[in-house]
Amino acid sequence: MELLVASAIGILTAAGIYLTLRMRTFPVILGISLLTYAVNVFLFASGRLMVGGPPILRDGVAVYSDPLPQALVLTAIVISFGMTAVVVMIGLGAFLGADDDHVDDPKGDDHRAEDAT
Repeated sequence: MELLVASAIGILTAAGIYLTLRMRTFPVILGISLLTYAVNVFLFASGRLMVGGPPILRDGVAVYSDPLPQALVLTAIVISFGMTAVVVMIGLGAFLGADDDHVDDPKGDDHRAEDAT
């Protein structure tokens, strides 16, 4: 079980970094989202992976799951949703303002003067 979760975290992280390094806005947004998913799975897995373990200590229970990582993941999901919405709006504004969705626009207005001629 741990090997499967660790592999999933590694694949999500690698795909997120690959997409974040792309030159277009949409793959960068997807890459950041994949990185947040990888962090969420990592936080969730830090609370011990088990099936049927109670999250609250009771008498006679020797093995339990930690509820703190579950609360952290819930908070991280809300924060990542808000961050994704802000990044999408920034990317949309940049696309509508420059008619291009490249992440690294040239400095200055030299490229617009060349297109007009």
